[in-house]
Amino acid sequence: MKADIAAVLLATGALAAPSEKVQRTSSAACSSAVTLDASTNVWTKYKLHANTFYRSEVNKAVEAMTDSSLKTQAAKVADVGSFLWLDTIANIAKFDDAIADLPCEDILGLVVYDLPGRDCAAKASNGELAYSEISKYKSQYIDPIVAKIKANPNSAFALIIEPDSLPNLVTNADLQTCKDSKSAYEEGVAYALKNLNLPNVVMYVDAGHGGWLGWDANLKPGAEELAKVYKNAGSPKQVRGIATNIAGWNAWDLSPGEFSKASDAKYNACQNERTYVEKFGAALKTAGFPNHAIVDTGRNAVTGLREEWGNWCNVDGAGFGVRPTSSTGYELADAFVWGKPGGESDGTSDTGATRYDSFCGKPDAFKPSPEAGEWNQAYFEMLLKNAKPSF
Repeated sequence: MKADIAAVLLATGALAAPSEKVQRTSSAACSSAVTLDASTNVWTKYKLHANTFYRSEVNKAVEAMTDSSLKTQAAKVADVGSFLWLDTIANIAKFDDAIADLPCEDILGLVVYDLPGRDCAAKASNGELAYSEISKYKSQYIDPIVAKIKANPNSAFALIIEPDSLPNLVTNADLQTCKDSKSAYEEGVAYALKNLNLPNVVMYVDAGHGGWLGWDANLKPGAEELAKVYKNAGSPKQVRGIATNIAGWNAWDLSPGEFSKASDAKYNACQNERTYVEKFGAALKTAGFPNHAIVDTGRNAVTGLREEWGNWCNVDGAGFGVRPTSSTGYELADAFVWGKPGGESDGTSDTGATRYDSFCGKPDAFKPSPEAGEWNQAYFEMLLKNAKPSF
C-alpha cells in the first residue's frame, strides 16, 4: 500500500550502522541548533521541504512528456513539499541528499517505515524484515536514522511513524501474520518514539484514516492501542499526535461523506477526515495521547471513485489534492501534507507477481501498475490532469 521504493529490492544485505564521521550535514541549515516545541503547531513556522528524491522523479517524468502545456504543469509538482520514505535499511542513504539543500525555513518530512513483519495484512508492501527481527530493526534501521538526525541539529524534521502498523493490530488482530507481528510492532514503535525524541524533531504516529479506525467500534480500542505504545515509550514530548490518510483517498470535509449512503454507514460517523480527526482526537485525549494531526491530501482531489472504503491500491481517476499548508481551518489539524509521493505505485497489477495483492486488481484500481514504489508515468499524468486545484 505504501511507498516501497523499487531500489530496495536490489539490496543484497543489511547495512551496518553508519559512524558519526560519515554523517553529512546540511550546508543550508540554520546557524544554530533547532528546537521544536511539539506543544505548538510547528507548521505555522516551517514549510514542508520539496525533497531531492521526489524532485528528481518528477523531473524525469517531465522529460518523458511531449505535451508542452502538461510539461509546464508537471514541472510545478517538483516544487511541492512531500515526505521522503526511508522504507528500508538501504534507503536511509537517501537522507544525505535530502538534507544537503534543506533551508532553515523548511522542515524535512521523513516516513519511518520498516517494522518487522511490516503491513501484516497486505502483500504489496510487505517489508524486508521478518517479524522476529526486532533487534535488527533497532540497531540497523532506527539507530542509524537517529544518528543522522543528531548529526544535523541545525535542521528541522517531521516524522511519520510506521504507517499502517498499530491500526493493523486493532482491526486485523485475527490474522496470524498480525498476531505474529504484534509484539514487534509495539516494541518497535515504542523504541522509535523513545529514541527519535530529539529536540529538532516532531513526530506523528500513523492512525490510518476515517474508513479504518473511524468505525464506532474501533475508535476507543484504536486510541488505547496508540496510547499504550506511547506510554511504553515514556510519553515522549516530541510526539505531537497522529498522521491520517497517509497514501489515502479520503476527502477532508466532504459532506455527506463518500460512503454515507452505504448500508453500514450508520456504524461509522467519520465520513470525512475532519470528522475522524475530531472524533478519534477526542478518544486519544481520553486515552492520554496527544491529539493533533497532519492529513495527507496528496491524492484525494477526486471522490466517488472507490467501490468500497477499504480499496487502497492505485485508485483510478485520482488527482493531486490541496498543496501542503497549515491553513486547515481546524485547530486539531496542524497541516495538510503530501505524505505519499504521487506517481509512485501502491502495488503491482500483475497477478503473477510474488507481491501481487488482490486489491491492486480490483475494478477501481489503475492498470497496468508496477511494483509498489516504482514510478508509473501514466498514473502521474492522470494525477496531474485531475488535480484540484490545478497546477
